[in-house]
Amino acid sequence: MGYVLKDCDYAISWINGELRIIKNATVVIEDGLIAGIGEGAYSRGFENIDCKDHILMPGLVNAHTHTPMSLFRGFFDDAELPLWLSKIWNVERELNHNIVSAASELSIIEMIMSGTTAFTDQYFYPQATAEVVLKYGLRAALGPPFMDTMRDPKQVENELRNFASEYASSQLIRPIINVHSVYTVGRDTLLRIKELSDELNLPIHIHASETRDEVYEIKSKHGVFPVEYLNTLGLISSNLQLVHLGWVTNWELGIIAKAGAKVIHAPTSNMKLATAGHFPMRELMDMGVIIGIGTDGPASNNSLDMFREMKMAVLLQRHSYWDVGIKAHHVFRAATINGYTILGLRGGCLDRGCVADVVLLDSKNPQLQPLRTDNLLSNIVYSVDGSSVDLVLVNGRLIYEKSRDYYAFRERAVRLGKEINEFIGRFLP
Repeated sequence: MGYVLKDCDYAISWINGELRIIKNATVVIEDGLIAGIGEGAYSRGFENIDCKDHILMPGLVNAHTHTPMSLFRGFFDDAELPLWLSKIWNVERELNHNIVSAASELSIIEMIMSGTTAFTDQYFYPQATAEVVLKYGLRAALGPPFMDTMRDPKQVENELRNFASEYASSQLIRPIINVHSVYTVGRDTLLRIKELSDELNLPIHIHASETRDEVYEIKSKHGVFPVEYLNTLGLISSNLQLVHLGWVTNWELGIIAKAGAKVIHAPTSNMKLATAGHFPMRELMDMGVIIGIGTDGPASNNSLDMFREMKMAVLLQRHSYWDVGIKAHHVFRAATINGYTILGLRGGCLDRGCVADVVLLDSKNPQLQPLRTDNLLSNIVYSVDGSSVDLVLVNGRLIYEKSRDYYAFRERAVRLGKEINEFIGRFLP
């Protein structure tokens, strides 16, 4: 089975490692992969998709989120992180499979409709989220979170083993080891997590150096900063994904780079929760560190739109550095090809052999006007939002077509919102 995306006004992607914009592009998709640009377009007998009046681009990767937290959207919104977390954790103790499934579905609908083709998720009941992922057909990295302050680590380990076994051969679900943070997970658990990562060959995904309080607490308790502490336990490696890093030291950057660890920037959430600090994107890039971008959860963002997040990343970086050194192409790379690298996939590109996770944007959308080759990337990063998405393919399969699916998705989202309100209403004043 395959598709021919025929006569796109523009195609923008990483091709042979370089960002290229091609006019009047035709792309062939076969067996879930990019088969080429313009090759065999009219001879394979594949289904044609007319791309006139559209821009073809790679799907966006939300490299860090908490999809079920759509149930907390607008819940206790104007508080700083410690107080906000205490309110959230009180509700999370009452979660169940069904409510996590409903909230995950609401978030996944939003992500698909706004051009996200893959995401990394950290939350309870990952099995519920995985079922929704497979129902809708996008990609996700998932796994039960270690969080000693709320859950028995031995129970989490058992869940992890079962989850990893069930989805070991899945094309869409990638098991990971989720760790909330060094301040909610003890030393013995962290050491066990290192053993599990080595044994199961799974990446570790963890919040780190998110707040000043966290940094001070770990320094006071262990005599070193969070990244240094993780390094003393052997966790800093190419299998580690560090999220936030707003209060990381310059010498810790060297530890990260030397080990080949990956990092994820979540600008909107950091600003909304007033965590302050500075994510040192330029220094990390100069060191060759792979950087992804995530929205964080829909409780602390509150949007899951990765187009908005790319813009926020540039703006926050420029505000912090007092210069324009971070460009549109840096965040576009972070949200596409880097995101797929973090997932362990060759994607975010239109080269032959890249996974066929692509998005079509409406090139007639007023947000994109005036449109030219020289301003196309700028318009995508700084102007459009997810409403410009007309079509989404993941793994070579059409999972969203606005003309076909928009109203059904919207109505489903409203029904899910009502179900979520019935649950969260018990915790409102």
